[in-house]
Amino acid sequence: MTTATAPDASDSSTGAAPLYKRVILKLSGEMMKGGESFGIEAKAVQFIAEEIKSVHDLGLQVGVVIGGGNIFRGNSEAARHMKRAVADQVGMLATVINALMIQDALEHMGVKTRTMTAITMSDVAEPYIRRRAIRHLEKGIVVIFGAGTGNPFFSTDSAAALRGSELGADAVLKGTKVDGIYTADPMKNPDAEFLPNCTFTQAISKNLRVMDTTALALCREQSLPVVVYNLTTRGNTRRVVTRGDIGTRVVTE
Repeated sequence: MTTATAPDASDSSTGAAPLYKRVILKLSGEMMKGGESFGIEAKAVQFIAEEIKSVHDLGLQVGVVIGGGNIFRGNSEAARHMKRAVADQVGMLATVINALMIQDALEHMGVKTRTMTAITMSDVAEPYIRRRAIRHLEKGIVVIFGAGTGNPFFSTDSAAALRGSELGADAVLKGTKVDGIYTADPMKNPDAEFLPNCTFTQAISKNLRVMDTTALALCREQSLPVVVYNLTTRGNTRRVVTRGDIGTRVVTE
């Protein structure tokens, strides 16, 4: 893994330098729909792009893994009569649509961006090549990874863990709609307890629904920390990488 040496740039709003050099930001497709029940909301895409730019401007090397649940989910009712492998492939294509939307929004802000896909579709994106992705990141280009791992039966959580491990990221940042990890669903259980820290083993054994088990196991094996935080609050992504005082940090024992 890369050494978590902070760039020279500092966060003018907190007076702190970034805690990481290279991160993978994991976003669910649900974040793309904003207030809509389905699809893509322009305001949501703009907001996500602004959050990414806010940490890119600090000098961080940023990779983004995006889901596709706002368009199609392999375990949805629409996929009930489909073969799982085919449904997952449709879901992979949905992630590419989301990736291109974020790419376009970032480029309108003047941020150099590349979309790389695990499924070859050279007319719309670059094929994922590890060394090329690293070179893009080293040049300060935001790299968005579409199509998950390129394989059915693996989630985009697993894709984030895989890309983070392959590319030597210092952490995976999982942006969600809640403040971090709780002992139960805080939307359903008012007595749910917030956990500022936990281990991968605890997350797996207690089924805390941070990520799927495959992703957690890989991050544990590679000692790749995961930070779960509320992306919907403006400025939280910048705060996570400079102050580290929000969200839940999941680490190896």
